[in-house]
Amino acid sequence: MILPDKTHLYRELAPQVSALLEKETDPVANMANLAAALYHGLPGLNWAGFYILKGSELVLGPFQGKPACVRIGLGKGVCGTAALRKETLVVADVHQFPGHIACDAASNSEIVIPLLKDAAVWGVLDIDSPLPARFDGTDRQYLESFAAEFVRRSIL
Repeated sequence: MILPDKTHLYRELAPQVSALLEKETDPVANMANLAAALYHGLPGLNWAGFYILKGSELVLGPFQGKPACVRIGLGKGVCGTAALRKETLVVADVHQFPGHIACDAASNSEIVIPLLKDAAVWGVLDIDSPLPARFDGTDRQYLESFAAEFVRRSIL
C-alpha cells in the first residue's frame, strides 16, 4: 500500500480533531471520537485507541478495530513500556520488540503516545498497522500534538 502524503493528511485531520475536542470535556467521549477520527482518517491502520492507567495496569478504553487486550502491566509490551518510560515509542516491527503483546496477529508496526498530565501518566494512545514501518517522525509529531490537545481539554 502506498500512503498518501502524511503531512497533508494530518493537516486535513487537525481541524476535525480540534473541533471534536473543543466543546467537550468528558474524557470517554473525547477518546471515542478521537479514536474514530484517527482510525477512519489515516490509511493503513488496523487499530486505534486508548488505554487508561489504573493502579499499575493500563486498562482498555475506547477504540476502533478488533477486540483488544484488556489489561497491560506497566513495562509490558509497547504500551506498557511507553507508559513506564513516559515517552512515545515508534516500533517499525513489533515482532522484534522484546515482550511484544500480540492482541492482533495482523499488526506489524505500532506507535504509542503516553498521555501525561503534570508529568504523570494518565494513559496511552495506541495505534497499530498491518504495514511494516508504517509510522515515522511525521506521525509522531502530529499524534503527539493530538494527544496533548486531548489531555489539555479532557483531563482536568
